[in-house]
Amino acid sequence: MTVRPSRFDDTGRRQPTSERWDTRRLNPPNPLWGSNGVAFGPDGRLYVAQFLAGQISAVDPAGGDVEVVVPMDSPVQSPDDLAFGTDGSMYIADLVPGRVWRRSPQGEYTLVSDEVKVPNGITCVGDRLFVNEMKMNGRLLELFPEGGDPVVLTEGLAFGNAMQLGPDGCLYYPHMISNQVWRIPPDGGVPEVVAEDVHDPVAVRFDKGGVLNVLSRGPEGFVTRIDLHGTGSRSLVTSGVVGLDNAAFDAENRMFVSSFASGGITEMHPDGRTRQLVPRGLDGPYGVTIDLGGTVYAADHYRVARPEASDGGEPGGVTTEALLIFTHGITADGGLLHLTSQFGNVQTYDPVRRTTRVRATGLGQPLGLAVRVDGALVVAETGAGRIIAIDEDDTVTVLTEGLEHPVDVAFDAEQRCYVSDDRLGAVLRIDDGQAVPVAEGLGAPQGLAVRGDELFTVDTEHRRLWAVSLTTGECGIDAEDLAVGVPPGIVRRAEPALFAHGGPGMAGQFAGLAVDPDGSLVLSANGEGTVLRLSPPRSGT
Repeated sequence: MTVRPSRFDDTGRRQPTSERWDTRRLNPPNPLWGSNGVAFGPDGRLYVAQFLAGQISAVDPAGGDVEVVVPMDSPVQSPDDLAFGTDGSMYIADLVPGRVWRRSPQGEYTLVSDEVKVPNGITCVGDRLFVNEMKMNGRLLELFPEGGDPVVLTEGLAFGNAMQLGPDGCLYYPHMISNQVWRIPPDGGVPEVVAEDVHDPVAVRFDKGGVLNVLSRGPEGFVTRIDLHGTGSRSLVTSGVVGLDNAAFDAENRMFVSSFASGGITEMHPDGRTRQLVPRGLDGPYGVTIDLGGTVYAADHYRVARPEASDGGEPGGVTTEALLIFTHGITADGGLLHLTSQFGNVQTYDPVRRTTRVRATGLGQPLGLAVRVDGALVVAETGAGRIIAIDEDDTVTVLTEGLEHPVDVAFDAEQRCYVSDDRLGAVLRIDDGQAVPVAEGLGAPQGLAVRGDELFTVDTEHRRLWAVSLTTGECGIDAEDLAVGVPPGIVRRAEPALFAHGGPGMAGQFAGLAVDPDGSLVLSANGEGTVLRLSPPRSGT
């Protein structure tokens, strides 16, 4: 069996080095940073757009080997869908900056258009290229790679997405918000509804027999099969693949599906049976936390997930707790989970009742958070350069402002508040509203946690775990060679915009850190898609 590399390096065997801690993964590395648009290329491989990473990989359908084809430092920033032309060119919908690219068979990039807002669904009909917009009142357009103004076929889409030419010669596309599937002739005309009350439609795909398969983006992994051009029958298949995004059929009519929520590539049979071709896992993770029962929760952008080691201590699977989109910071508080979204919200989730309470909205990129002894949520409002508190009545109070780029917060036993700043390369303490440096020269510190009289932070620039004594101020490196941040050899580029045409864009990465009641640390190894547990060595070892 071929060993699949992780997305972080070519071996998949990278291990942190530490003289103080025993380290192990709670879950295996995820080869993909989520999986979005998929299409078979001229070489027979399945090409997978990874929106969160800004890269595209090719998957061998025989063995599942993964090769990066469009790296994350290419001109493409946020690929969400792709299609191939008759000459082998790859066309890419680059969602956040609003661009459509052509990548030639020789690997050269050409900008086809920057006039499409939030481009998502893209398809080729012979030598013709069509794309739609994932927004309210979105458009479906024909683009001309050799030059010429776009032609609008129709408007009024309620969030377009993956589309395809049907056997009747019409373009089929979903309205994600109104739960409908529509069609229109490629030369224009009056659009027509062909299916209503379809569960959360995110993609439409025809199999080789002409049956329409409509994928659902929900937690059940529904696929609605509609024989539009035959008997007219309609059936619902449940796959269990959380957060379906797209699908492609090979020459043998085998269906391969992607998941925006957990990545991977899965072969799905018509009766719902599945076979993993590329394993699913964590898209991030971003923040991590541990409840009093020892359950680890990871904020994974599109969901809250539970990475779970096996009984023997080997890496285990990942379970979706809830599809809570745009979850980035997370902290446990009794039986509750408090969450932040970099797009402006703070909310509280009850895993038992499965209810959500909004605590604050309209904030400037809130990220790490902690619970103060009085029950208030203290949040690093990263984009606003300040630290805020949200009390039990959801009143927001500013604790300090004028910071450079605060990322995470933590409290010591005396309820002193500490803040990490990944641009200053420092950890600060908030004293009477003023930020006082505690440790500097730490690279890009993000996740922050206090254990006894020590403070720990994850440095995503040098891939280190720093330990800071809260009594002496002494700093030391506790672990190195962590799989955090961008992979080795990748040139870091400017982050895509946080918002795109009024909707969510690309959120920045975040490597979280938390302390287990047993004294261990858990860390987001977001470069490879795992959660690491760092435990004190057992006595006698």
